[in-house]
Order: sequence, then structure tokens, then C-alpha cells
Amino acid sequence: MASSRHLPGRLCLALHNRRTPKRHAGRTTVPFSLLPREEEFFDLFVEVARRSHVAAGHLVGLFTEPEKAVYHAEQIKRLEHECDQFTHEVVNRLDRTFITPIDREDIYKLAGDLDDVIDVIDGVARRAQIFRVGAAPDGVKQLTVVIEKAVGALLKGVEQLKKRDGDVMKASLEAKQLEEEADAIYHAMLGRLFDEETNAIELIKWKEIYDNLERCVDQAEDVANVLESISIKHG
Repeated sequence: MASSRHLPGRLCLALHNRRTPKRHAGRTTVPFSLLPREEEFFDLFVEVARRSHVAAGHLVGLFTEPEKAVYHAEQIKRLEHECDQFTHEVVNRLDRTFITPIDREDIYKLAGDLDDVIDVIDGVARRAQIFRVGAAPDGVKQLTVVIEKAVGALLKGVEQLKKRDGDVMKASLEAKQLEEEADAIYHAMLGRLFDEETNAIELIKWKEIYDNLERCVDQAEDVANVLESISIKHG
């Protein structure tokens, strides 16, 4: 950069004023910073995780309270829409933030994977409505309970990530263990479905539901992997 003696007078004065702290009535004023402040991305992640956990609870209700299926599906859709808004805000803040609390690619990855979890939950709810499903098999009910626990583990992980001194790895491990539990339920109950269901249309419906419930826990595991990676990098 050229020295101040080669700059126009007004620009030289402006640079001097920026570099020099000003004192007013015994106090020092910090000079203006050219770097934008760090945005609170973690708050947005927590909001998405909380809503995803509530949505997972409604997913349980969708199959255990068929008389309230419409209500639960509507709540899931509302929460999914709110999560989309928070995810868009993450991207918007990232575009205008120079210094980020964690790597930019990790912010993008975590935001996208968290949003995918509730997207799949919403997808299950929409399929249940489209298929006009009746009483759910036990395996479906068991899987939704595990999904709720897994998303709850993700919420704990995101909250611990915000604290910086929390045990993110423990929450990630819990989510992964729940994914393994869900995987075992999926294979066992899908086999039972093919053994016991004689109505081809019902078989197709419930297999589609089972497959998408399995996707829910797979997406939760993806989030757990991202949280683990961030924890290792910044722990």
C-alpha cells in the first residue's frame, strides 16, 4: 500500500482517523473495523434441530394416534417450513460474513444435512396421507420412536456444539447407535411384512413407509458424522 504522503489530503486524513483511537471525556473509542463480526450460526442450527425433534414427536403420533393423523401431518409441515426459513437464513448470513466460527463448508454441510432430516420426516407424513394408511404395523411404531430419540441426540449435539466445551462426540455416538438399532428393526420388520401381508397394495404402501423411515435415521447419522467432524477439527 502506498505511504500516506503520496495519498490525497482528504483520504490521508480519513485513514488517520480510522487508525487512531479517539478519546472522548476520558474514554477511548475503538476504531471502525473493516471485518464483519462473527454471526451466530449456532443459534440457527439449534432452532432447526429443536423443530426437527418436535416434528419427530409428531411422526410418532401420526402412527400411534391415527384419529389425529391430519393434525400431526399439518404440524410436521409447519415445522418443516419453519426449518426451511432458518436454513435459508444460515446461507444468507454466510454470504455476508467474512469470519465464521467454523469452516464455511462445515456450516453449509451441517445446515443442509439438518434440513434433510425434517424433509424426510415430512416426506413420510405426506406418504402416509396419500396412501390412506390404516393401523400401523408394530415395526413402524418402533422405528418412529427410535427416530425421535435419534433426532433428540442431534439436538443435544448441536446444543453442545454451541457451548464449545460440550460433549459433541457423546451425542454423535448416541445418534449412531440409534441408527444401528433402527437398521435392525427395519430389516426384521420388513421381513415380517413380506411374510404376513397378503394384500399386495398394503405391502407396497408399508414397504414405502418403512424405506423412508430408514432414510430418516440415515439422514440423522449424516448429521452425527458432520458434528463429529466439526468436533474433531475445533475441539
